[in-house]
Amino acid sequence: MLTREYQEAKELSRRIAGEIDPPRFYSEKRKEVEESCLALQGHPMCRSVLALVEQRGDRLGHGLSHVLKVAVDAGALVLIEVSGCPEGGGRDRYLLLAHLAGLLHDIRRDEPDHARRGAEEADRILRDLQLQAGERRAVVQAIRNHEAFRPEEPLEDPDLQILSDALYDADKFRWGPDNFTETLWSMVAPYRIPLVVLLGHFRTSMEGIRRIADTFRTPTGREYGPDFIERGLEIGRRLYRELAERYGLEGDEVDRAEG
Repeated sequence: MLTREYQEAKELSRRIAGEIDPPRFYSEKRKEVEESCLALQGHPMCRSVLALVEQRGDRLGHGLSHVLKVAVDAGALVLIEVSGCPEGGGRDRYLLLAHLAGLLHDIRRDEPDHARRGAEEADRILRDLQLQAGERRAVVQAIRNHEAFRPEEPLEDPDLQILSDALYDADKFRWGPDNFTETLWSMVAPYRIPLVVLLGHFRTSMEGIRRIADTFRTPTGREYGPDFIERGLEIGRRLYRELAERYGLEGDEVDRAEG
Protein backbone atom coordinates (compact mmCIF):
# COMPACT_ATOMS: atom_id res chain seq x y z
CA MET A 1 0.00 0.00 0.00
CA LEU A 2 1.36 3.41 -0.97
CA THR A 3 2.07 6.03 1.65
CA ARG A 4 0.32 9.36 1.29
CA GLU A 5 3.34 11.06 -0.27
CA TYR A 6 3.71 8.28 -2.82
CA GLN A 7 0.00 8.28 -3.61
CA GLU A 8 0.17 12.02 -4.26
CA ALA A 9 3.24 11.54 -6.47
CA LYS A 10 1.48 8.79 -8.41
CA GLU A 11 -1.54 11.01 -8.97
CA LEU A 12 0.77 13.80 -10.12
CA SER A 13 2.49 11.48 -12.60
CA ARG A 14 -0.86 10.41 -14.05
CA ARG A 15 -1.97 14.02 -14.40
CA ILE A 16 1.22 14.83 -16.28
CA ALA A 17 0.79 11.74 -18.46
CA GLY A 18 -2.74 12.87 -19.31
CA GLU A 19 -1.29 16.09 -20.72
CA ILE A 20 1.03 14.18 -23.09
CA ASP A 21 -0.18 12.40 -26.21
CA PRO A 22 -0.05 8.59 -25.98
CA PRO A 23 2.61 6.72 -27.96
CA ARG A 24 2.06 6.79 -31.74
CA PHE A 25 2.00 3.01 -31.86
CA TYR A 26 -1.53 2.91 -30.48
CA SER A 27 -2.98 5.19 -33.14
CA GLU A 28 -0.92 4.13 -36.14
CA LYS A 29 -1.15 0.38 -35.36
CA ARG A 30 -4.60 0.44 -33.79
CA LYS A 31 -5.95 -2.32 -36.05
CA GLU A 32 -3.27 -4.82 -35.03
CA VAL A 33 -3.52 -3.90 -31.33
CA GLU A 34 -7.28 -4.41 -31.35
CA GLU A 35 -6.99 -7.72 -33.22
CA SER A 36 -4.39 -8.94 -30.74
CA CYS A 37 -6.52 -7.93 -27.77
CA LEU A 38 -9.62 -9.72 -29.09
CA ALA A 39 -7.64 -12.86 -29.91
CA LEU A 40 -6.12 -12.99 -26.43
CA GLN A 41 -9.52 -12.60 -24.78
CA GLY A 42 -11.06 -15.29 -26.96
CA HIS A 43 -8.51 -18.10 -26.83
CA PRO A 44 -9.16 -20.72 -24.10
CA MET A 45 -5.44 -21.44 -23.72
CA CYS A 46 -4.75 -17.78 -22.98
CA ARG A 47 -7.63 -17.59 -20.53
CA SER A 48 -6.28 -20.62 -18.68
CA VAL A 49 -2.78 -19.15 -18.39
CA LEU A 50 -4.17 -15.73 -17.47
CA ALA A 51 -6.10 -17.24 -14.56
CA LEU A 52 -2.89 -18.83 -13.29
CA VAL A 53 -0.99 -15.54 -13.54
CA GLU A 54 -3.80 -13.69 -11.79
CA GLN A 55 -3.53 -16.07 -8.83
CA ARG A 56 0.13 -15.10 -8.39
CA GLY A 57 -0.73 -11.43 -7.82
CA ASP A 58 1.59 -8.48 -8.33
CA ARG A 59 5.28 -9.33 -8.79
CA LEU A 60 7.14 -6.17 -7.81
CA GLY A 61 5.13 -3.92 -10.09
CA HIS A 62 4.76 -6.55 -12.80
CA GLY A 63 1.27 -7.86 -12.16
CA LEU A 64 -1.79 -8.48 -14.28
CA SER A 65 -1.96 -5.06 -15.92
CA HIS A 66 1.69 -5.29 -16.99
CA VAL A 67 1.53 -8.79 -18.45
CA LEU A 68 -1.71 -8.07 -20.31
CA LYS A 69 -0.20 -5.02 -21.98
CA VAL A 70 2.95 -6.93 -22.88
CA ALA A 71 0.95 -9.86 -24.27
CA VAL A 72 -1.31 -7.64 -26.37
CA ASP A 73 1.55 -5.54 -27.73
CA ALA A 74 3.72 -8.60 -28.43
CA GLY A 75 0.81 -10.05 -30.37
CA ALA A 76 0.36 -6.81 -32.30
CA LEU A 77 4.05 -6.74 -33.18
CA VAL A 78 3.86 -10.30 -34.46
CA LEU A 79 0.84 -9.44 -36.60
CA ILE A 80 2.71 -6.49 -38.10
CA GLU A 81 5.93 -8.39 -38.74
CA VAL A 82 4.24 -11.46 -40.28
CA SER A 83 1.74 -9.42 -42.27
CA GLY A 84 2.60 -11.40 -45.39
CA CYS A 85 1.20 -14.60 -43.88
CA PRO A 86 -2.45 -15.42 -44.67
CA GLU A 87 -4.97 -15.23 -41.83
CA GLY A 88 -5.38 -18.48 -39.95
CA GLY A 89 -2.84 -21.28 -39.79
CA GLY A 90 0.68 -20.09 -39.01
CA ARG A 91 -0.31 -16.47 -38.45
CA ASP A 92 -2.79 -17.36 -35.71
CA ARG A 93 -0.33 -19.77 -34.16
CA TYR A 94 2.38 -17.12 -33.99
CA LEU A 95 -0.12 -14.80 -32.34
CA LEU A 96 -1.04 -17.41 -29.72
CA LEU A 97 2.61 -18.10 -28.89
CA ALA A 98 3.31 -14.38 -28.52
CA HIS A 99 0.38 -14.10 -26.12
CA LEU A 100 1.57 -17.03 -24.02
CA ALA A 101 5.08 -15.58 -23.84
CA GLY A 102 3.71 -12.21 -22.77
CA LEU A 103 1.46 -13.66 -20.09
CA LEU A 104 4.20 -15.82 -18.57
CA HIS A 105 7.32 -13.69 -19.02
CA ASP A 106 7.34 -12.26 -15.47
CA ILE A 107 6.02 -15.29 -13.62
CA ARG A 108 9.15 -15.21 -11.39
CA ARG A 109 9.72 -11.45 -11.49
CA ASP A 110 10.35 -11.16 -7.74
CA GLU A 111 13.33 -13.54 -7.83
CA PRO A 112 16.98 -13.08 -8.84
CA ASP A 113 17.70 -13.96 -12.47
CA HIS A 114 13.98 -13.77 -13.09
CA ALA A 115 14.14 -14.30 -16.85
CA ARG A 116 15.88 -17.67 -16.56
CA ARG A 117 13.79 -18.81 -13.60
CA GLY A 118 10.63 -17.61 -15.30
CA ALA A 119 11.53 -19.53 -18.44
CA GLU A 120 12.00 -22.70 -16.39
CA GLU A 121 8.59 -22.34 -14.75
CA ALA A 122 6.95 -21.41 -18.05
CA ASP A 123 8.34 -24.64 -19.50
CA ARG A 124 6.60 -26.63 -16.79
CA ILE A 125 3.32 -24.78 -17.27
CA LEU A 126 3.37 -25.06 -21.05
CA ARG A 127 3.87 -28.83 -20.94
CA ASP A 128 0.23 -29.12 -19.85
CA LEU A 129 -0.99 -27.21 -22.91
CA GLN A 130 -1.54 -28.43 -26.45
CA LEU A 131 1.66 -27.13 -27.96
CA GLN A 132 4.25 -28.78 -30.15
CA ALA A 133 7.63 -29.27 -28.51
CA GLY A 134 9.24 -26.70 -30.83
CA GLU A 135 6.56 -24.15 -30.04
CA ARG A 136 7.03 -24.65 -26.32
CA ARG A 137 10.80 -24.25 -26.62
CA ALA A 138 10.36 -21.05 -28.62
CA VAL A 139 8.14 -19.48 -25.95
CA VAL A 140 10.55 -20.55 -23.22
CA GLN A 141 13.56 -19.17 -25.10
CA ALA A 142 11.72 -15.90 -25.74
CA ILE A 143 11.08 -15.51 -22.02
CA ARG A 144 14.73 -16.23 -21.26
CA ASN A 145 15.71 -13.47 -23.71
CA HIS A 146 13.44 -10.68 -22.48
CA GLU A 147 15.68 -9.03 -19.89
CA ALA A 148 17.35 -5.75 -20.87
CA PHE A 149 21.14 -5.41 -21.20
CA ARG A 150 21.67 -9.17 -21.21
CA PRO A 151 23.05 -11.26 -24.10
CA GLU A 152 20.36 -12.61 -26.40
CA GLU A 153 20.42 -16.23 -27.52
CA PRO A 154 18.97 -16.88 -31.01
CA LEU A 155 16.02 -19.25 -31.02
CA GLU A 156 16.56 -22.79 -32.22
CA ASP A 157 13.92 -22.25 -34.90
CA PRO A 158 14.79 -19.09 -36.89
CA ASP A 159 11.21 -18.90 -38.17
CA LEU A 160 10.06 -18.27 -34.58
CA GLN A 161 12.70 -15.67 -33.72
CA ILE A 162 9.98 -13.02 -34.06
CA LEU A 163 8.45 -14.31 -30.80
CA SER A 164 11.57 -13.45 -28.83
CA ASP A 165 12.04 -10.08 -30.50
CA ALA A 166 8.38 -9.09 -30.16
CA LEU A 167 8.25 -10.08 -26.49
CA TYR A 168 11.36 -8.03 -25.74
CA ASP A 169 10.04 -4.96 -27.53
CA ALA A 170 6.56 -5.15 -25.99
CA ASP A 171 8.09 -5.46 -22.53
CA LYS A 172 10.36 -2.46 -23.16
CA PHE A 173 7.42 -0.37 -24.40
CA ARG A 174 6.48 -0.41 -20.71
CA TRP A 175 9.64 1.62 -19.96
CA GLY A 176 7.79 4.54 -21.50
CA PRO A 177 4.80 6.23 -19.81
CA ASP A 178 3.86 3.10 -17.84
CA ASN A 179 7.11 3.30 -15.92
CA PHE A 180 6.06 6.55 -14.26
CA THR A 181 2.29 6.03 -14.04
CA GLU A 182 2.27 2.42 -12.78
CA THR A 183 5.44 0.37 -12.43
CA LEU A 184 7.57 2.72 -10.33
CA TRP A 185 5.00 3.08 -7.57
CA SER A 186 4.25 -0.63 -7.35
CA MET A 187 7.94 -1.46 -7.12
CA VAL A 188 8.72 0.97 -4.30
CA ALA A 189 5.53 0.44 -2.27
CA PRO A 190 6.79 -2.55 -0.23
CA TYR A 191 10.00 -0.81 0.86
CA ARG A 192 8.67 2.42 2.41
CA ILE A 193 11.58 4.42 0.99
CA PRO A 194 11.13 8.15 1.68
CA LEU A 195 10.21 9.90 -1.56
CA VAL A 196 13.06 12.39 -1.23
CA VAL A 197 15.49 9.45 -1.21
CA LEU A 198 13.92 8.09 -4.38
CA LEU A 199 14.36 11.48 -6.02
CA GLY A 200 18.08 11.23 -5.33
CA HIS A 201 18.25 8.26 -7.70
CA PHE A 202 16.28 9.85 -10.53
CA ARG A 203 19.33 10.77 -12.62
CA THR A 204 20.63 7.21 -12.71
CA SER A 205 17.18 5.80 -13.40
CA MET A 206 16.47 8.22 -16.24
CA GLU A 207 19.79 7.38 -17.88
CA GLY A 208 18.93 3.68 -17.75
CA ILE A 209 15.62 4.40 -19.45
CA ARG A 210 17.36 6.44 -22.17
CA ARG A 211 19.61 3.47 -22.95
CA ILE A 212 16.59 1.26 -23.66
CA ALA A 213 15.77 3.35 -26.73
CA ASP A 214 18.72 1.77 -28.57
CA THR A 215 17.87 -1.84 -27.78
CA PHE A 216 14.62 -2.57 -29.65
CA ARG A 217 14.81 -5.65 -31.85
CA THR A 218 11.96 -5.77 -34.37
CA PRO A 219 11.73 -3.26 -37.25
CA THR A 220 8.47 -2.00 -35.77
CA GLY A 221 9.97 -1.79 -32.30
CA ARG A 222 12.90 0.23 -33.61
CA GLU A 223 10.45 2.61 -35.27
CA TYR A 224 8.06 3.10 -32.35
CA GLY A 225 10.06 2.11 -29.26
CA PRO A 226 12.06 5.34 -28.96
CA ASP A 227 8.77 7.26 -29.06
CA PHE A 228 7.54 5.29 -26.03
CA ILE A 229 10.77 6.04 -24.22
CA GLU A 230 10.81 9.75 -25.00
CA ARG A 231 7.21 10.21 -23.83
CA GLY A 232 8.07 8.40 -20.62
CA LEU A 233 11.14 10.56 -20.10
CA GLU A 234 9.06 13.69 -20.61
CA ILE A 235 6.72 12.53 -17.83
CA GLY A 236 9.76 11.76 -15.66
CA ARG A 237 11.35 15.15 -16.25
CA ARG A 238 8.17 17.06 -15.42
CA LEU A 239 7.42 14.84 -12.44
CA TYR A 240 10.90 15.33 -11.03
CA ARG A 241 10.80 19.09 -11.46
CA GLU A 242 7.48 19.43 -9.63
CA LEU A 243 8.50 17.10 -6.82
CA ALA A 244 11.91 18.76 -6.51
CA GLU A 245 10.23 22.11 -6.02
CA ARG A 246 7.93 20.58 -3.42
CA TYR A 247 10.88 19.12 -1.49
CA GLY A 248 13.14 22.13 -1.88
CA LEU A 249 15.88 20.53 -3.95
CA GLU A 250 18.43 22.91 -5.43
CA GLY A 251 18.39 23.91 -9.10
CA ASP A 252 21.63 22.12 -9.96
CA GLU A 253 20.22 18.90 -8.55
CA VAL A 254 17.21 19.28 -10.84
CA ASP A 255 19.46 19.93 -13.85
CA ARG A 256 21.56 16.84 -13.10
CA ALA A 257 18.52 14.60 -12.79
CA GLU A 258 17.09 15.88 -16.05
CA GLY A 259 20.40 15.30 -17.83
